[in-house]
Amino acid sequence: MPNRIVIVSLCGLAAACCAAFLATSGRATTPNAPPPPVVDVVTLREEPVAISTELPGRTTAYQISEVRPQVSGVILRRLFTEGADVKQGQPLYQIDPASYQADLDSATAQLAKARAAVTSAQLTARRDRILAQASAVSRQDLDDADATLAQDQADVAAGFAAVELAKINLAYTKVSSPISGQTGRSNVTSGALVTSDQADALVTITQTNPIYVDATQPSAVLLKIKHDLASGMLLASGDGRLAVQLIQEDGTLYPQQGELQFTEVNVDTETDSVTMRAIFPNDDQLLLPGMFVRERIEEGVDPHAILVPQQAVSFNQQGQAKVLIVGADDKVTPRIVTADRAIGTNWLVTAGLAPGDRVIVAGAQRAMPGMTVTVRQQSAGTGAQLANNNATSATSDSN
Repeated sequence: MPNRIVIVSLCGLAAACCAAFLATSGRATTPNAPPPPVVDVVTLREEPVAISTELPGRTTAYQISEVRPQVSGVILRRLFTEGADVKQGQPLYQIDPASYQADLDSATAQLAKARAAVTSAQLTARRDRILAQASAVSRQDLDDADATLAQDQADVAAGFAAVELAKINLAYTKVSSPISGQTGRSNVTSGALVTSDQADALVTITQTNPIYVDATQPSAVLLKIKHDLASGMLLASGDGRLAVQLIQEDGTLYPQQGELQFTEVNVDTETDSVTMRAIFPNDDQLLLPGMFVRERIEEGVDPHAILVPQQAVSFNQQGQAKVLIVGADDKVTPRIVTADRAIGTNWLVTAGLAPGDRVIVAGAQRAMPGMTVTVRQQSAGTGAQLANNNATSATSDSN
């Protein structure tokens, strides 16, 4: 009997130890809940932002003049150096003036003859008028004298016109530059015969200072800009003109600023775009006609812009921009936004976000919609601060 009691006690003790061991083992194998993931956010706010648009364009000469002769003759001399700059009115070619000088001398002589005839006719008319009062000449003779005087006076006027025409033709024998600019290759040499109605130009002169830049913009975008300016969403500069910057073929910024001169009134029906012409100073002749460039047009200032770092924005399969928002309860919520354009390292968001929203800029791959997260690096910054936050967040995320 005592032995049976001892055996039962030993069995109970073993069962109790086994139960305790299992309980302890169960607690050791139960995993602890993971902590909420850490994400970096920026707190958005409104700020004034200059809005600009980049458009492809081509440089165009300010003026182009194809020089042609206005009188016929033989070229005696070329009076300029090919490729050199010339001033307006500077002589370029000398056409043989001999025949035109002779025409001027002949017209001058005819004018002198007509003036002498007028003097004689005046004397005759005056004398016949006195004799007619004494009935010494007939009325017919007096009328004939007056008619002869009028005809001779008309000959004087015609002679004067002939002299002026001869002077003009003689002056045209010296072919001058109609504009200031740079000369091209001469198409004629000394001894060449030219005519006043020829189709080929003697030389082409191009003025490139200032210089035009023509760019095209979709008509819908132009209408939106005008609407935003009218509604106050964009604020134009004080004089109402749009400033333009130029990005050259090698990607460098042209050192001088231009301005938009005019916008074409007609829309290209094939491309639904309008041509915009800007004018730039070109003192150093860095820009040549025909270059491919990009215009950066300063459209105005958006006084209530919201900028979001580009790394915080992704796009779904439909091409819609989206961000992850951390609400007041620290839970993640996806949101579709309208990313209008890139400005520096940020997106300009025109719909879907409001000041005070907290946007995840780093750690988004660890945050799922509806998940509670730990927020780090909250900030309410301007565009420059947001750019700094981007770099800091990217470093934190990589660590």
